[in-house]
Amino acid sequence: MGNPDHLTTQAVRELNQADVILVPKKGSDKADLADLRRQICNKVLQQSVPIVEFDLPVRDSTSGTYLDGVNDWHAAIAATWRRIIRQALPDGGTVALMIWGDPALYDSSLRIAERLLNAGMQVQIHMVPGLTSFQLLTAAHCIPLNTLGGAVMITTGRNLRDEGWPEGCETMVVMLDGGCAFQTLEAADYNIWWGAYLGMDNQILMSGALADCGNQIIAKRAQARQEHGWIMDLYLLRKRDTET
Repeated sequence: MGNPDHLTTQAVRELNQADVILVPKKGSDKADLADLRRQICNKVLQQSVPIVEFDLPVRDSTSGTYLDGVNDWHAAIAATWRRIIRQALPDGGTVALMIWGDPALYDSSLRIAERLLNAGMQVQIHMVPGLTSFQLLTAAHCIPLNTLGGAVMITTGRNLRDEGWPEGCETMVVMLDGGCAFQTLEAADYNIWWGAYLGMDNQILMSGALADCGNQIIAKRAQARQEHGWIMDLYLLRKRDTET
């Protein structure tokens, strides 16, 4: 999640054993993301490992449906990965990619890597797990993820906005929500724990009754995004009548 102290010893070992480390660049407004990866490498590398930076393709949000646009974007990223890997390691070797967050949780890096296999590229995929964003969120707020014996739903802002609060759901973790979909809920019925830039020096936390702090979160989120040029955040919602 951007904090070098959160890397496991396994992750540090894998970075040091790589033949090359790939660092994606997402434009000048997100230069911090590439800078953080460089800082992590400077801190944990015990030997010289080449770092290759490359421009990440940008998703076209205007073409076709959402899923069509994402599939086209993933295909472009996979093609970029193939080109960069072949240039950096023409005779083969080990490539390391530092993934922001958890590549098993609402991240498509593993799906994109699978496209390399489908395209006939001889690769073996190995994932080293790390801390997830909702682990950092609940730790920062000092709260349990679930109610006593209760289930948890992990979903996206798009799903919350389009489908609403599911029947029987007590706790919901909402990710990838650029539109603050919690505005679609009856605010008096929920509590919220929100966090942005989790684990980083500029971490922001807010919590309370949704009716009291929902608008404050919206304003703070907009301000932080304007200041930094990007934002990564998520939140946990819980029905007020189920809290234990």
